[in-house]
Amino acid sequence: MIHRLQILGLCVFIACAAPAAAEGLGPVIPKATGDSHPEGNTYMRRWHMEMMKHDRDVTVYQGVRPVGASLDGCFDCHTVRDDAGLPVTAADERHFCRTCHDYAAVKVDCFDCHRSTPADFEEPRAHASLSWTFEYPQNDQSEYKAVQAYLNTANQEVE
Repeated sequence: MIHRLQILGLCVFIACAAPAAAEGLGPVIPKATGDSHPEGNTYMRRWHMEMMKHDRDVTVYQGVRPVGASLDGCFDCHTVRDDAGLPVTAADERHFCRTCHDYAAVKVDCFDCHRSTPADFEEPRAHASLSWTFEYPQNDQSEYKAVQAYLNTANQEVE
């Protein structure tokens, strides 16, 4: 009987302590201001880079502008503002993209060439960096079906 009470007490302790321990783990993601992504937030967190690389390729290699989604479009909902109400740039650790990328130790080099704030905000231009490398995903159709659906839709919009 005492053994069962000890196990029950341990289970209750773990159930109460786990959420408290989980606070502070992982990045604190700033809340977006617009509607949820049609694809869902989990999908976007996993596949946003593949989608941006696809749109880059359509623009750069096929000369098609604008594409269905763009980096500028991200800032419609994902702009973090400072205490004065001005958008923070990628140089600031509070920048939306940096919150996860810094946590995961992934360098965000998009803003070496592209602006990191909404178009209506005057942001100093950084010098372009041509030091990036192109990385393409493995050719695994089972894992990339969701991305392929997006790419097909985006290609149809472009045509």
